Amino acid sequence: MTTTRVSQEQRTRAMRQRLLEATVDCLVERGYAGTSTTLVSERAGVSRGAQLHHFPTKHDLVLAAVEHLTVLRGRDLREAAAALPHGRQRLRAALRMLADHFTSPVFNAALELWVAARSDAELRAAVAPLERRVGREAHRLTVEALDIDESLPGNRELVQATLDLVRGLGLANTISDDSARRKRILDRWAAVLESELA
Repeated sequence: MTTTRVSQEQRTRAMRQRLLEATVDCLVERGYAGTSTTLVSERAGVSRGAQLHHFPTKHDLVLAAVEHLTVLRGRDLREAAAALPHGRQRLRAALRMLADHFTSPVFNAALELWVAARSDAELRAAVAPLERRVGREAHRLTVEALDIDESLPGNRELVQATLDLVRGLGLANTISDDSARRKRILDRWAAVLESELA
């Protein structure tokens, strides 16, 4: 029987991953103001000393979590887009996929960082370029998901309007369950897109 030893590098990577996931969970559940390094280390099951070794301040931890969130959001969107059906149901399924993404816990964590970055220049400097990257990826995936030819006049604006709509619906969902109204709005927007793209 052979035992596989886990290298120090693998243990370190796993610990950092637990800390980043715990940070995202805290952002979702407690918001930016309620997230602390102590709370994150407890939730991750990591000693306070080990957490401080990797992320000496809340700011260091949050900046690493911003990058982690960017990776998660991109991966989640790509996976959902790859699973979309083909044919007549694709457009409505794509709208549901986008709405699901922008009402997910990962989006809520990102939203907490946006709000905090508004009044924190250093955090804003880290969040802004990553948000641009996520925005470009979301735009590209939306073009593919909706099967839109952006070279035609007005189509780029339809893609952007779609993204602005689902972001707004995600924001509305943070206060209360907005699923019934969201479904009606998405059905109406699907009819508009079907008409415009016909």
